[in-house]
Amino acid sequence: MTGTETYETEETEAARTPDTVRRRRTRTLLVTAGFTVVTAVAIGGALGLGGGGDETPGAPDRAGSTVRVTRATLVERTKVEGELGYGAEIPLPVKATGTVTWLPEPGARIERGDELLRVDDRPVVLLHGTLPMYRELGLGTAEDVRPSGPPTPGGAGRPGGPDSGTAKGDAPGAGATAGTGATAGTGTGATAGTGTTGGAGATGGSPAEAPAAPTASVPIRGMDVLQFESNLSALGYRGFTVDERYTSGTAQAVRRWQKSLGLPQTGRVGVGDVVYSSGTVRIGHAGVRLGAAAGENALTYTGTSRKVVVDASALEAAWAVRDTEVTVHLPDGRPVRGKVASVGQRATAPEGGGGDGGSASGSGSGGAATVPVTVTIADQRAIGRLESGPVTVEYVGRERKDVLTVPVAALVALAEGGHGLETADGLFVAVKTGLFADGRVEVGGAAVREGLKVRIPQ
Repeated sequence: MTGTETYETEETEAARTPDTVRRRRTRTLLVTAGFTVVTAVAIGGALGLGGGGDETPGAPDRAGSTVRVTRATLVERTKVEGELGYGAEIPLPVKATGTVTWLPEPGARIERGDELLRVDDRPVVLLHGTLPMYRELGLGTAEDVRPSGPPTPGGAGRPGGPDSGTAKGDAPGAGATAGTGATAGTGTGATAGTGTTGGAGATGGSPAEAPAAPTASVPIRGMDVLQFESNLSALGYRGFTVDERYTSGTAQAVRRWQKSLGLPQTGRVGVGDVVYSSGTVRIGHAGVRLGAAAGENALTYTGTSRKVVVDASALEAAWAVRDTEVTVHLPDGRPVRGKVASVGQRATAPEGGGGDGGSASGSGSGGAATVPVTVTIADQRAIGRLESGPVTVEYVGRERKDVLTVPVAALVALAEGGHGLETADGLFVAVKTGLFADGRVEVGGAAVREGLKVRIPQ
């Protein structure tokens, strides 16, 4: 029984095997065909074949690549390198003579009435003004203002004077009266010597000298007096009139000022006691050491406002005109507004330049000659605590107002030469280009008008 079942099973298996194999082969062919179709469709889609759509997915939208010709103002901006600082250092006109006994620290701010330095342990004080100290100030005397002229009346007729009329051999007193000289010459010697008039003249011929009158103090005058008194008043001293006259009231105020400085109260101001400047100064560097003799180069100074100095090319310095507004970019990128304050009048050849004497042509190996351009910054707070460092100065080179413009990317090169624009309907029109600035370009031509749609090449 078991053998029969086994035989039938093997027979059934044998009978089923060819059909099963055929069905499996059929399924395999169908799966392979389906995979082939799917692959072909995928490849065709990737190649852009068939599909029935007007545009391929992912392709640039040409309708969105059109721009209009617009009117605008184009500004060409140029950047040059500069240096932030306090400007060039200038020697202080110190006129005090003696030994330097104290100096301020570099960078110190010295205001009106402050000590600049000490010479022989005497302070040299800063005052404000433009007229240099050129003489001592104090009360004058009558001798200082007495006019020159002829001798004072009464000089003639003194003993031995040119008009005394004294004859050779006459007795003392003869001829004391100027009008009797002729009579004395014609009479006898006895007669000439016995006249009572002559005797009386002897007494009058040698009068005693009168005592000298006391010297009177008188005011000295000048613009330097006005400048000094203006400073004295600004420091809070009163009791005098601010004018061109140095009076006793001025001298009394000077004594009080000298007392506050620890100086002898003379009421007079020496040439070396003060130094004038246009305002508060910032000390640069000392030209002498403690213990050395004071002199004109004892100290240097600068102003207290930070500024920018640009060494501009002498060939390209047309932008540097006084009061021209510029933008200063600080080292951290922050922009601040500046203004051209001054332009140097002399070009300087760069170090290592050619042997042409530093001409503006710059034909040497060192490049073109430069001129210094000073830029001031009104808002000092905008600079922060930065005192020095490299900066960039941006200025307007050229400007075109109310002109037709397009993005620079809209320009196309024409086969016949020059530039053109492609209109929205695919036509190409020639244009003339002008100023390029900020990614746009000035365009013109017979076919160019405001509002015209043009394509940006893809």
